[in-house]
Amino acid sequence: MIRARVEPELKEQAEGLFAALGLTTSQAITLFFKRVVDHDGIPFELRIPNATTRKAIEDARNGIGLKRYGSVKDLMDDIL
Repeated sequence: MIRARVEPELKEQAEGLFAALGLTTSQAITLFFKRVVDHDGIPFELRIPNATTRKAIEDARNGIGLKRYGSVKDLMDDIL
């Protein structure tokens, strides 16, 4: 038996993805645990962001330097 506190919105989103993959939440957690054991650690890279990345994250959270677009076309026109 495992108990974990997870934000309700995150749990709902994850369970929707699991269902689309044909998995229950228990099966998905078991799969993750098996991958941890097989990988002998977390099965994806975990890194502490450097100063530049930390500043970019903080700026984005505060809405600094963000551009807004009225449509996908406007975005694509700007980046292409």
